[in-house]
Amino acid sequence: MKHFSWKPILILAVIMTAFVLVLPSLIPDRVKLTDLSFFRLAEDNIPAGVMDRLYTLKELDYMWKKDFIQKLESILVKGDADQYQSKILKHADKLSIWPHKKITLGLDLQGGMHLTLEVESDEAVKNNIERISQEIRSLLKKERIRQIGIELIQGIKISILIPDDQNLEKFEAFLDKEYQAMRIVSRSKDGDKTRVILDMPEKYTNNIKEMAVRQALETIRNRIDQFGVAEPDIRRQGDRRLIIQLPGVKDTRKAKELIGRTALLEFKLLNESMSAEEALKGRIPRGSQILYKITEDPETNQTRKTPFLLKKRTLLTGANLTDAKVRVDQQTNESYVLLSFDKKGAKTFERITGENVNKHLAIILDNKVYSAPQIREKISGGNASITGSFSDEEANILAIALRAGALPAPVKILEERTVGPSLGADSINKGLISMCIGGIFVILFMVIYYKSSGFIADFALILNIILIAGGLAGFGATLTLPGIAGIILTIGMAVDANVLIFERIREEMKLGKTPRAAVDAGYDRATLTILDANVTTLIAALVLFQFGTGAVQGFAVTLSLGVLASLFTSLILTRSIFDYFLMNRKVKRLSI
Repeated sequence: MKHFSWKPILILAVIMTAFVLVLPSLIPDRVKLTDLSFFRLAEDNIPAGVMDRLYTLKELDYMWKKDFIQKLESILVKGDADQYQSKILKHADKLSIWPHKKITLGLDLQGGMHLTLEVESDEAVKNNIERISQEIRSLLKKERIRQIGIELIQGIKISILIPDDQNLEKFEAFLDKEYQAMRIVSRSKDGDKTRVILDMPEKYTNNIKEMAVRQALETIRNRIDQFGVAEPDIRRQGDRRLIIQLPGVKDTRKAKELIGRTALLEFKLLNESMSAEEALKGRIPRGSQILYKITEDPETNQTRKTPFLLKKRTLLTGANLTDAKVRVDQQTNESYVLLSFDKKGAKTFERITGENVNKHLAIILDNKVYSAPQIREKISGGNASITGSFSDEEANILAIALRAGALPAPVKILEERTVGPSLGADSINKGLISMCIGGIFVILFMVIYYKSSGFIADFALILNIILIAGGLAGFGATLTLPGIAGIILTIGMAVDANVLIFERIREEMKLGKTPRAAVDAGYDRATLTILDANVTTLIAALVLFQFGTGAVQGFAVTLSLGVLASLFTSLILTRSIFDYFLMNRKVKRLSI
């Protein structure tokens, strides 16, 4: 019985896996249209009119994905194609015949959008301080502790005026019990009155700023995922900056509107003690504010600002929101956003509407009033709606922003770059040309210099590139222009390992050893050197990936995959080929 070897099985398994992963990138995608689940897109808020046109595709059975996109653009009107194509293709990807994805191209190769954002984390601290001041006002009233006035100083300090020493003593006990995180900055006497100024220690404000940046990162990631961008790159840079790369995005205006929108949803009561016009004359009551409803005339494109006098106290926010869907009013044929609250939010909304029947409740988003309907009766069920003469696109963006949650602080766009797809295609072509030219020169050199053994090295080199491509597809990594440079570099590194081995074999043959003994000795003596060189390169690549930016990371990914593929092809694959010819085919002479 012959000695069992695990190497052929491992080599076959690796090669087959690589080919399975690479094939989707080499052949066009086909979409299976006969599966009716493809057309069940109601959860993505696709209108009935669009669905009716999609149903005409049921008769087509299978279709190449490129042809399918062209067919979509022909059966959908321009606005619908821009708005719903990404959602439809998302479902089409799930029904692709091939089970694996293509290699994802980076922003520099397929075009798209690059944004550098700055989270205004100081605003998160101010919002937190304002919320605390409102809480203190409500709790002092509940605890029967008198105060003459509560106001904010520069947005980061709370000034509270206490009328006498008795209430001051109660207030300090209340503060020690309920707000231990707040710090008393100063106390100042004015007769019997005492003014107490509070702020928040730095360790708490720093924590709020840190959490604001983290939450902004996750919120923006959720929004982009629902927007339908394939393989976005979203990461943090420094203390307050976020780097966002959106490959393949064409409508940059819509993407910026979605990403930069704070989406802070609030419900507040109107102050009906006077009209908004009277308040604008400088008579705004304490605890009230003026906000505007902004509407645009579709015929003249002129904007109209309608003032509303609102109570500052927020009764309910979007924190209790569970869903936001786009719906169409059957009477007006206008889109609106239907809100659904969680159990706590539903109870709060029911209590608010029950206690304020016949009053007006304003629905506010990012300090803009969208509607202020009159409460006719107590509303149960946990549903509300936002109307505002939305287009389908505007309603969809608003629904996505609300579902993903509000940003804890505003974000500011510091840098914006757009890469066109034609520039990306040109980069791919030039990268592939350089890789082919470099590969051809290396292949010719190996054949001329090492003769038949050079063919073995060239076969390993080609397989090395396939393994890298398979690794990119299998791990879902993104191929960038620097990544192509990393592949070209690994071509030279893979050949370098074979050169070391072949030169060792030549030295052993000059000493008079048989071909089999020379190959054994050559591999044994070169292996340690190859491992040292490649492991140190791999460590450097991992460090680049961990601490580098997008372009550097793309280079590090392909370099790491190239090092691992090079070790496999040079130490296992080529050795197995030599063993096959020397042991199984009984070759007596080695052409090297």
